[in-house]
Amino acid sequence: MKNKRIIKRSQKSIAHSHKTKHRIFHRIPVPLPLPTKENPTDLKEEKAEIVDAGSEVTPTITGSSPEDEPVASPYLQQNHEEVAKRYGLPGPVIKKLHLDAKSEDYTEKETKERISLSDSRERAIQAKQQQESSGETPKMLTGKEMVEQMVNYIKDGTILEEYRVNANQVNVKVSIASTSEGKFYFLKIPELSIPTKALLDTVRQKLVAAIEVNFEITDVNAIDKLTRNLKERAEIILKQQFHLPEENINLLSGILINEMIGLGNIELLVADPNLEEIVVTSATESVRVYHKKYGWLITNVLLESEKQIENYSAIIARRVGRQITTLTPMLDAHLITGDRVNSILYPICTKGNTITIRKFAREPWTAIDFINNKTCSLDVFALIWTAMQYELNILFSGGTASGKTTILNVSSLFLPPYHRVISIEDTRELQLPEHLYWTPLVTRMPNPEGKGAVTMLDLLVNSLRMRPDRIILGEMRRQEEAEVLFEAMHTGHSVYATVHADSAAETISRLVNPPINVPSNLLKAVHLCVTMFRDRRRGMRRTYQVAEFIPDESEKNGVKPNILYRYEPTTDSIIKHGTSIRVFEELSRHTGLSITEINKELENKKQILMGLAKRNIRDMNGVATAVKKYYLEQGVLNSSTKLKQRKN
Repeated sequence: MKNKRIIKRSQKSIAHSHKTKHRIFHRIPVPLPLPTKENPTDLKEEKAEIVDAGSEVTPTITGSSPEDEPVASPYLQQNHEEVAKRYGLPGPVIKKLHLDAKSEDYTEKETKERISLSDSRERAIQAKQQQESSGETPKMLTGKEMVEQMVNYIKDGTILEEYRVNANQVNVKVSIASTSEGKFYFLKIPELSIPTKALLDTVRQKLVAAIEVNFEITDVNAIDKLTRNLKERAEIILKQQFHLPEENINLLSGILINEMIGLGNIELLVADPNLEEIVVTSATESVRVYHKKYGWLITNVLLESEKQIENYSAIIARRVGRQITTLTPMLDAHLITGDRVNSILYPICTKGNTITIRKFAREPWTAIDFINNKTCSLDVFALIWTAMQYELNILFSGGTASGKTTILNVSSLFLPPYHRVISIEDTRELQLPEHLYWTPLVTRMPNPEGKGAVTMLDLLVNSLRMRPDRIILGEMRRQEEAEVLFEAMHTGHSVYATVHADSAAETISRLVNPPINVPSNLLKAVHLCVTMFRDRRRGMRRTYQVAEFIPDESEKNGVKPNILYRYEPTTDSIIKHGTSIRVFEELSRHTGLSITEINKELENKKQILMGLAKRNIRDMNGVATAVKKYYLEQGVLNSSTKLKQRKN
């Protein structure tokens, strides 16, 4: 055994020899970077040549594209009949395989799996033709079978779009394809062999021994610091002890980070800015995503087990100081990226453990974005800005995922920088600029003993003792919350909240009927209602109505909506519908401004927003800086006016 190289494959670890005179090398398949050529049908099955872990030989990557005829390895070309006899498979099938130079290094099970995957396309076509000819009902594929067949579906379909995503230097290609079986979202995830997985396990154990990994860290900065420390240490281990190339070190260390303190392959989906929703239904089904452009898509990401989904849910819960167990099987939380997460455990969800991630834009939306993409208009934003400046109460309504929380966040940038703002939410979603005097509050679920709960009502009552100028309520759901909120309006606080309703009239109906069921006389405190809607057919969101609430004793609900602006679908624009009756009167009464002066202020705000749009200043800090400058100039102007009046 002195000069013989020993290869030992193990699912748990790679054996290491501590002999003083003879070193045993292990052949480790190097994980594969994606091809550099951008080809719409470039879904090649890449293989890496096996190199010694102790050597410094740079690995070479080989592969074949779908349009090229596969070429068998030299070993298989010479011995395909022997291999066919050994595994009980046809010789021509063996001859077409893409195995490494020594196929006997694989176990019989592994070899059969490779053969099965290589010939899956032909078998799928034959099975489909047989079902069509016999008139049989097509068999529903399991999640694993769907993932295996997805490559074949994409090869036979049309590539709609391709781009790349990066999560901790794990850079992969995304292919979105339209096929006869539907639309698919395909991630070219690097496949790791058993020895490579064992190598990662070894590195993981060394990292845990060297760095204290606390999975209950709630501070975002501490998590970032831990990520950097783990990545740096992993790169040192991989480079010094295994002598791998730089690109493979980056890839392996990134995979380790995603698995150790992230959500594994789901991190690649979270890193895709084109996705709005990520849904894990169970371990038996593929992860589904909602794409901004293509709607719901089936992915090739499949979680290993229900235990893994439960573990991911527990990691998310610990990061926000909560827990999810069989006693408390539901979780509403957020990731460190700010994305909202909802998780439910089995048996409450009878299919299995489920996770739903609602992604938010990494760069918060602003009024300029909404103006550019026609979600809202200059006139509407000028009105909202003026209403917020002079402390009118506004409700933002709409259906599920219509954008009501987003427009609330966008409109909050118009708040004066010298006013105290308190926001109350179940899950932190609002993102406001740093210069605002802002205190964000979130609710807390009770512990398994039923103690320690902090409800939205508790926070709402407590916020009134914090001397707020403005109160932002994430969502109004219950009667108690609504009563306290309307009481805050009547006591002089400026309030902004969201509610589920599809129009201004339905908003009134929702408020005065169960489960909210507030007295109709309280609705007089609401000045404006901005309603959003989502056009699912065209995949866009628009401002549907902007209305003011007019007190009217003849109405059953005590108030009626006066529509000021509405959406015109034929021209895809927001047009003026009516003249203000109440808002301008309220502004004139409380500010002393005439109608002419109010219109002049509206025009001034429109010019500011138009200037930002022309200069393409669309980031949150840029827009917030312009708004702050406006208030500072207004303050100086008002002070000068008062000084002149005193001198006269």
